[in-house]
Amino acid sequence: MIKYITDMDLSAVEALHECYYGRKILSYYKSYGTKYDFCRFYEVEHEGTAAYIVHFNSVMIICADGPLETEELITFIKMNKPFRVEAPWIVLQHLCKTDGYKMLKRTRFEFTDHRPDNFDESKIEINPSLDEIYDILHEGFPTLADYGLWITEHSHKIRRGLSKIYLYNHCTTATVIYDIDDHVLIGQVATRADARGRGYARDLLYWIGHTLSQNGKKVSLFALDYRESFYQEIGFKTVSTENVIQAEI
Repeated sequence: MIKYITDMDLSAVEALHECYYGRKILSYYKSYGTKYDFCRFYEVEHEGTAAYIVHFNSVMIICADGPLETEELITFIKMNKPFRVEAPWIVLQHLCKTDGYKMLKRTRFEFTDHRPDNFDESKIEINPSLDEIYDILHEGFPTLADYGLWITEHSHKIRRGLSKIYLYNHCTTATVIYDIDDHVLIGQVATRADARGRGYARDLLYWIGHTLSQNGKKVSLFALDYRESFYQEIGFKTVSTENVIQAEI
């Protein structure tokens, strides 16, 4: 049974620290709590399996330690219509028949602790204008959530110390999606169209990996299959592959 929750048991929340899906849910919980309509939390119980779901704007994330009731979950997805669903394979493998969705492969990369040569740290901004960041991201990700939703998400997380956005040379950006228990997830890497091909993204990512690793952080990112080759070519280590389902456009 999937049950909407307006408060979370803190002891149960602690269990979410153990995996990517849990940490992602935990980052939303720490950022927003359960008071916002655009960020809803659910608890799921099925034959001894305990699970949590967060539906934040266009993304749904499921954290479960065992299989869930497939038909109920598919109905729930169709009702809420998220753009993307992320879940461990034990759950996701049964969702591939969800009408209107396709399965995509993605790779998890681990950052190397390598500082780029001749990197000009004076061109790094760690408190950049969010308007400037959104403009860069929108060039690279046309399906990015509208400005209001995007600014709400990141301003909340930044204020609570769960996220950080880097800007390099006023043309390349990368975002700390979450920083929990020294596990850091990087995402939303983009460069302005007129500055691509100059190695800015590679250098920024190497600098982030080196800087955070020196502070004891374990840094990783996910790339969908059409972006895998970029991270492989610049030397990041493949850790694992998995799948998501995404709405067909």
